[in-house]
Amino acid sequence: MINTPIPAQEDGGATILEIGQQPDAWREVAARPDERAAEFLRDVASRPDLRVILTGAGSSAFAGEIAAPALRRHLNRRVDAVATTDIVASPLDHLERHTPTLLVSFGRSGNSPESVATTELADELVDDVWHLILTCDRAGELGRRHGDRANSLVVYMPERTNDSGFAMTSSLTSMLLSALLLLGPAQPSDALALALAAEHVIDLQPDIRALAKSKKQRFVYLGSGPLEGLARESALKLLELTAGEVVTYFDSPLGFRHGPKSVLDGDTLVVVYVSTDPHTRRYDLDIIAEIRAQLGPDGVTVISAEPIPSELGHATVLPGLSGLNDSSVSLAYLVFAQYLALFTSLEYGKTPDNPFPAGEVSRVVRGVTIYPMGR
Repeated sequence: MINTPIPAQEDGGATILEIGQQPDAWREVAARPDERAAEFLRDVASRPDLRVILTGAGSSAFAGEIAAPALRRHLNRRVDAVATTDIVASPLDHLERHTPTLLVSFGRSGNSPESVATTELADELVDDVWHLILTCDRAGELGRRHGDRANSLVVYMPERTNDSGFAMTSSLTSMLLSALLLLGPAQPSDALALALAAEHVIDLQPDIRALAKSKKQRFVYLGSGPLEGLARESALKLLELTAGEVVTYFDSPLGFRHGPKSVLDGDTLVVVYVSTDPHTRRYDLDIIAEIRAQLGPDGVTVISAEPIPSELGHATVLPGLSGLNDSSVSLAYLVFAQYLALFTSLEYGKTPDNPFPAGEVSRVVRGVTIYPMGR
């Protein structure tokens, strides 16, 4: 069934509703145990030489970047996040014929040309390959192609997560949560804690809207490890919803000093996502102190799962996330990023449900020619 678009609102349209529905969507994802999926993945993951590739395009690729570190530690297997756009362009650089591979495809619609082509290339170029399709659209191409295959498992997200807005919000986080539950260390109780933290962010909408009212011209997002993937997704979200009018950048706190820090000026807002790992956290706190000394306290917004030292200034602390890894807390942090992008879009007079009314950029990518191998 094709998802029925959410009725538009005057302020924020379908996008604001789709952001706000995430806590309930996550609870629904966590409450749907799939014994068939568990058995399929248990058999595949038992292979000691298994390689896992997390793939998708755009935001779906960044979901893989966020999830990969947690899955790598949990599975004790090789786990690589590789975008479908990279695989399609250079398949022999990324696919290994003699390495048994589980290809995990993230796709809101499952209709992007690169997503379909990547699964075909894996079938062609890898001797032993299995597919896990995480998607939101039961009418999508990936789901249709892989639904009845013995070496494939299709897991559909709750129907409401097939976002009708331009930007991926509840679709992205639901697929990410599913990957962490199916393949990683996440438990249903973690999803419930994340839902409560997300509801805390929802309550912070007036504060996030006030932040957007500053109408900064540049936004920089910083995070380490999985949180760098989150920073990348955050930067894309704001770039998309402001139709490219606002300059965005992402990096790791350590990497940012090596040249990219040149982007900072008085019209820049820096968002730092603080790691839950005590070692990594030290570097996050150092960059907070450094940039606040340069831009002032209001030039840096800090999102953390626990309080930061008082001398570093204010941080938005999301409750109930103690003990969760950075891949998991990224889900709650993402809700903040989505609201900031949405409210900034509105401040710039954009239409977040469709920032490109003339069609320069589309919800599902069109116009891509897929070329066969060897021609």
